[in-house]
Amino acid sequence: MFGISSIYILDQKGRVLITRQYRNELPVNIHETFNKKLLEFDEYTQKPVMIDKDGYTYIFIRHNNLIFMTVCSQNANCLMIFSFLFRLVQVLQEYFVNVEEESIRDNFVVVYELLDEMLDNGYPQTTEFKILKEFIKTESFQLKDKKQPEQTNFNVVALVSNKISWRKEGIKYKKNEVFLDVIEKLNMLIGQQGNVIKSEIIGQVQVKCMLSGMPELKLGLNDKAFFEAQGRQSKSRAVEFDDIKFHQCVRLSKFENERVIQFTPPDGDFELISYRLDIRVKPLFSVDVLIERKSATKIEFLVKAKSNFKPKSTANNVEIFVPVPDDAEQPQFRTAHGSVNYMPEKEAMCWSIKQFGGQRDFMMNAVFHLPTIVSPNRDKFQKMPINITFEIPYFTVSGFQVRYLKIQDKSGYNALPWVRYITQNGEYQIRMN
Repeated sequence: MFGISSIYILDQKGRVLITRQYRNELPVNIHETFNKKLLEFDEYTQKPVMIDKDGYTYIFIRHNNLIFMTVCSQNANCLMIFSFLFRLVQVLQEYFVNVEEESIRDNFVVVYELLDEMLDNGYPQTTEFKILKEFIKTESFQLKDKKQPEQTNFNVVALVSNKISWRKEGIKYKKNEVFLDVIEKLNMLIGQQGNVIKSEIIGQVQVKCMLSGMPELKLGLNDKAFFEAQGRQSKSRAVEFDDIKFHQCVRLSKFENERVIQFTPPDGDFELISYRLDIRVKPLFSVDVLIERKSATKIEFLVKAKSNFKPKSTANNVEIFVPVPDDAEQPQFRTAHGSVNYMPEKEAMCWSIKQFGGQRDFMMNAVFHLPTIVSPNRDKFQKMPINITFEIPYFTVSGFQVRYLKIQDKSGYNALPWVRYITQNGEYQIRMN
């Protein structure tokens, strides 16, 4: 396997903002060849990996108005390079927040320093932001304070060369705590008859670690494979994790052999787990819309929204976007729950309900006036879906559950683990009936 021969950051017109060469076998103007190859495809046929007639491989991603592109002259590990490019964007976001052409031009010195630290002869090395920020500072573009250069160099070398490179030693807290947020986003498409056409859960476990020393954590989940390996059944609902990804701190061999998540966490905030579940679940919300054309210049909507989750749960900040004709005007709304606003830029009305209890249903009535001159796209709204945004605390759609979180440190201090569950909307859509 060969590494990256060169890396480029280009603007949306293909002009070079940043470039770093790691091997001399490439033509100086190879980025122009890439730009020509890019013009051979449109946005539908364009592929993120391209090979030219000379055998050079171009691997690229787009972010805002930038193109992050690498060139490889020989057999390349595409997945490794894609992973590095996405990680590079994440690190730049930590430094600049908004990664775009202007921020790259304003901070090109920092970008070059980051590339020098993250790539060694074209091979990815240190990509952990918490380590990189130890010696690359956004504010002053300088290394560590000159008052203690020896201690700084020691810490940096220890971090990079240590087996646990994502956490430095000597961390101390007066109160040792760790917070886990289990966040699930529900992507769902519901048909006109209320049938589920597509449902998908995108989940993540976000951790805020405030622990002293070098603690060892063990996390137990209601993992179906774990109970099957133990030869016992779960008292509660078990989840089958097929598509799951861990932070680098997790010992993968431990998980694969024993289905136990064991790790020494980074300090501060990080994403421990991300997962995707392709399972059919019952819709959390259903919306029925009855449309009546009072006359050629008047249309009335009767909207009924119902929550299908358990009564003990409550959805917060619910917004229901119902499509309306593009030339609708003079809206009149009537509802006993929440408020309604007309949003002509979205060709929809937004029904906002601050708190929507489980197993509840609410009604809303809306009347719009229509111009006598009919818009050519007036009836398009009937083919557009209803969109819903919401957040349900203390609830997960999949039944994901943290069974235990054990914290051990050689000093033997007591630590408090906290777990919170949140379900949010992803792309939650209902087709108009």
